[in-house]
Amino acid sequence: MKRRSKSPTAVNSVDLLALAECVEKFASKTVVLLGDFVADEFQYGEISRVSREAPVLILRHRETKLVPGGGANAANNLAALGARVRAVTAVGRDSAGDALVEYFRAKRVDVSGIVRVKGWYTPTKTRFLAGWAHTVGQQVLRVDREPETPLPESVHKKLQQLLQLKLRSADALAVSDYGFGVATPDLVREARAKRKGALVITLDARYHLGAYARAGITSATPNEAELEAQHHTTIGQNIEELKRCGAETLAAMKLCSLLVTRGRDGMALFEARGDLTRIPTHGSQQAVDVTGAGDTVLAAYTLALACGASALEAAHIANIAGGLVVMKRGTATVSRDELLEAIRHETAGSGS
Repeated sequence: MKRRSKSPTAVNSVDLLALAECVEKFASKTVVLLGDFVADEFQYGEISRVSREAPVLILRHRETKLVPGGGANAANNLAALGARVRAVTAVGRDSAGDALVEYFRAKRVDVSGIVRVKGWYTPTKTRFLAGWAHTVGQQVLRVDREPETPLPESVHKKLQQLLQLKLRSADALAVSDYGFGVATPDLVREARAKRKGALVITLDARYHLGAYARAGITSATPNEAELEAQHHTTIGQNIEELKRCGAETLAAMKLCSLLVTRGRDGMALFEARGDLTRIPTHGSQQAVDVTGAGDTVLAAYTLALACGASALEAAHIANIAGGLVVMKRGTATVSRDELLEAIRHETAGSGS
């Protein structure tokens, strides 16, 4: 991206005008999303009484909503930010799979890379939210329904073919691995080897971050808990331990950058040689709902890198997007217009 020196809108060594210019380019980029599609179901009800059979609340059902979760939420955020999205994933031949496919078809997202698998269950997270009349519902229970069998080998081969096809004219590949078997290090490694030319590859892996070493990943976006699990440690406020874990992960995975999300402690960006930049939380530290915030960060960070932003610029864009989405309830997205407005508000506040 074009650099400006001594800009009056520079905050924390980042030019806010350059960030806005980058976000405006999002619509020109094509991103392939490889990952586990999850259906996030929300059951809303009003507390009617306490059961006579047991000391539990009885909810009078009001409505049910199903929205994209997991890798599907990352795809949804990419679309909301203006990118052309090509999804490569697998879902069951069930009602949740039907709902996800129809949702993205209505959003004009390319769904030809979604494989429907007979006898396989679409991962579904059902949250029950209860409240009194005219009050905000609070989550009281979550029920997870997960596939009982791994994906068949024939499906893996199909995903491999689809991924190579979709990557031919793509600007970036975002990998969202929630542990349900769609995204694998071998699949990413082979696809990168067969793709000609430069390609931004970002990774958000829930359980096996280190398994993607030597898979050609450009940058990873783990949260602090995932980084701790990778190194069997606790970071907390121990900045030296954060530096050690980040630098070791960066080197072991041969990444260009590593962006660690730390909740109310903001973000930590590691670049070449393990250099650390700490980025404070954007906006309020009192998040309304952090559900799916990592998916928003992955989407914004991927698009910024695909537009030629530096890792630091991309991290600031992702930080602003993450700060916006945690102020929304449920599994949510941030639009390109919302992100631009936030950046311009920051620019005005800096005295431009």
